Amino acid sequence: MESGEKAILVRQETSPEDLAGMVAAEGILTARGGMTSHAAVVARGMGKCCVAGCSEIIVDEAGKTLIIGDDRLEEGDYISLNGSSGTVYRGQIATVQPELSGDFGTVMNWADEIRKLKVRTNADNPKDAAQALAFQKSDFKGMYEVMEDKPVTIRLLDPPLHEFLPQTEEDTRELAAHTGIPYEKLAQTASELHEFNPMLGHRGCRLAVTYPEIAEMQTRAIMEAAIEVAAEKGVDIVPEIMIPLVGSKAEIADVKATVVKAADACKEEAGSQMKYHIGTMIEVPRAALTADEIAEEAEFFSFGTNDLTQMTFGFSRDDTKKLIKEYVDKGILPDDPFQTIDQEGVGLLVKMAVEKGRQTRPNIKLGICGEHGGDPRSIEFCHRTGLDYVSCSPYRVPIARIAAAQAALKDVEK
Repeated sequence: MESGEKAILVRQETSPEDLAGMVAAEGILTARGGMTSHAAVVARGMGKCCVAGCSEIIVDEAGKTLIIGDDRLEEGDYISLNGSSGTVYRGQIATVQPELSGDFGTVMNWADEIRKLKVRTNADNPKDAAQALAFQKSDFKGMYEVMEDKPVTIRLLDPPLHEFLPQTEEDTRELAAHTGIPYEKLAQTASELHEFNPMLGHRGCRLAVTYPEIAEMQTRAIMEAAIEVAAEKGVDIVPEIMIPLVGSKAEIADVKATVVKAADACKEEAGSQMKYHIGTMIEVPRAALTADEIAEEAEFFSFGTNDLTQMTFGFSRDDTKKLIKEYVDKGILPDDPFQTIDQEGVGLLVKMAVEKGRQTRPNIKLGICGEHGGDPRSIEFCHRTGLDYVSCSPYRVPIARIAAAQAALKDVEK
């Protein structure tokens, strides 16, 4: 949840009526904010609430205090968050682990019988994978041990390269001592790799083009883990290796050659006949426009609609929250495009890529990943567009299952 610029700390004993009056009077903690910031998206993926964008909060790191209006919190004080309303409560409120049982479980079973879209989940580690299985039955080996023979798509390294470089002199000297590389050389390399706009810079497949050893290392980790778990558990694992941020056929072909060479070497060394698939994320507009060519190399597409929205609109999802809210309030945009997919623009690129991809490879597997995969209206769009699956954070899987069933029922009504 993201609130506006103002924030208050609510006492546990505050009644809903009083809270509504406070919201109306102060214009705070409204539910319109949504899930624009990356911090909120990551928090939800961890099963945590996030109330972001509260600029009136004063954090004193040295004094280890947090001040909201007249309220002061010290280190160790508890607060509780309501991620639906954006409300922050003083104190620790008891919570319960949700269970998909009883009447709710019955409804979920009905939804699974009706829906055509498969629902996958984004899981960064074995714990997330286990949580996803609880809703819909990384260390890569740990993830395969949890998922066994269920489909697992692993994206190659995507974050900007600078995030992995030492940021301070102390860190650089520590790394130099650990690796045996002279401090001066490391410092110079880190300086040369610094980027002013890293989200559009040296990341995704571009890392593997310039440093193929990175893709080779990841591929070996993926394949060796899969081969070991398959042998230990006696299950049939088919790794799906996804190359991110591709913009051209030549780009994916270059990285794919590295991946295939490393994967086949792992198979030969282990005496394994394991099959694997190589695909890509469609998150650069050019990739959608040339999807027929890219499908010659890719066995599956996963639409990274967060980045595709960012690049299509030219909006930074981390820096334009207030701007987008103004646009929605004034009717310039019907919805926050990072919450509900923009069907006229971004959606058109998705439809185009689906059609072009299937022209080249009729059996290509198609899906989306990211926050749109848990949004009901976006899921309905995916159903109409003919995607095979949606993928969302583990805690949005139940919503995605119901939304997929509702989309299928609308088709029956028509």
